[in-house]
Amino acid sequence: MPMPSSSPSFLSVGRALARGLCLAAAVVLPIQVALAQEQARKGPSTIRDTEIEALLKDYTRPILKTAGLGQQNVEVVLISERSFNAFVADGKRIFVNTGALVDSTTPNQIIGVLAHETGHIAGGHLARMREQLAGAQTMAIVAMLLAAGGMAAGAAGGMNGRDLGNVGGAALSAPQELIRRSLLNYQRGEEAAADRSAVKYLDATHQSAKGMLETFQRFQNDQLFISQRVDPYTLSHPMARERIAALEQLAKASPYYEAKDPPALQARHDMMRAKLIGFMERPETVARRYPASDTSIAAQYARAISAYRFGNVNGSVAQIDALIARDPSNPYFYELKGQALLEAGRATESVAPLRKAVAMTNGAPLIRSMLGQALVQAGNPSYTQEAIRELVQATQRDPNSASAWRSLSLAYGRSGDLANADLAAAQSSFAEGEFKLGRELAARARQRFPQGSPGWLQADDLVNFKPPKSAANQQ
Repeated sequence: MPMPSSSPSFLSVGRALARGLCLAAAVVLPIQVALAQEQARKGPSTIRDTEIEALLKDYTRPILKTAGLGQQNVEVVLISERSFNAFVADGKRIFVNTGALVDSTTPNQIIGVLAHETGHIAGGHLARMREQLAGAQTMAIVAMLLAAGGMAAGAAGGMNGRDLGNVGGAALSAPQELIRRSLLNYQRGEEAAADRSAVKYLDATHQSAKGMLETFQRFQNDQLFISQRVDPYTLSHPMARERIAALEQLAKASPYYEAKDPPALQARHDMMRAKLIGFMERPETVARRYPASDTSIAAQYARAISAYRFGNVNGSVAQIDALIARDPSNPYFYELKGQALLEAGRATESVAPLRKAVAMTNGAPLIRSMLGQALVQAGNPSYTQEAIRELVQATQRDPNSASAWRSLSLAYGRSGDLANADLAAAQSSFAEGEFKLGRELAARARQRFPQGSPGWLQADDLVNFKPPKSAANQQ
């Protein structure tokens, strides 16, 4: 059940650049900062989904362990963006566009991309790039001083205003161009290092680098018309031909180059792609990619999702029931049935399949949260305590879900526990970045709890929380 959430706070490259320079580390050169900050404010949303997140964890777990990052809690964050891209913006998160998952036809292709991004994290490339940028700022100051000195010398020599402007412009532009080229050259070296690390991780886990090579070769074909006209130093990656040649040599030297993805993993990858297409594409697009003549379980999955999304809930439920009959061990079919019924206003009917999905996934917090919401929306007083139990456990494991906190607040309110209702509402506001409202609700909750009690202490922490400066307008 891909669920949109607020965009994370990170700097991203421009949309056109992101499409042209795939697999980029999200390191922004100074000239791009203003654009990137604006995009970060508007930014695309992130997507949460238990099935997809579980698959991506299985893809990254052996890679991260090999890279020495197994204990670092590195997570993969899914971005709702159709272009093929993946990047890192810090040492804890790998961002992957939905387009990368949809366009990768084999697990190996996306695993290679994830291995490349892991190479950036393990290599400390982002920290070193920040040092490079700090150095560039110092160099820029020197450049401006040189320009000022050149203009002063020109004035002393009797040069006119136009000539002074030319001298100043040349003095400023030449060092800044040198700075830019130096930074880009540095970044190209880091990209090549990440490629080498990726192949090393894949070798260590007995996986092929062929998928990674196939992905890069595809982009080489897409960029041929660009590379003939643009200075290679204006690109933040090595030129495709050079990069692919080096990668191809490494990949083909591996004893695992011809290794294939396990059939079960390929099947999960196909289901993930079908799910994303079913949720994100128009019905005609889904029908074209998965025609009725396609009887594969992935095709049925995509069509069932599309049917419910575009109003045919009864038809969708019938298709989901057929999927369950075909594979009753798949918990995500029960989750989908519950979601379709819940969003159609049939909360009571959604409870049973969601309970089944929670049990089959060992209490996955996103599914548990949906079950809690269904129990609240059903309006049955006998469900209230169950809703509180499910939502408390969901928020303990996933404390950033505003909707789960909101539903928990409603459940507490129905039970007459106004102190915890206010506290949960405050947590919901904080999860949405509404710090001022959150503090007001927390202050009200603090008044309701006995002083010094666990609830009072939690509310007091929220009241005294200092939001980040970027959220100062909401204080």
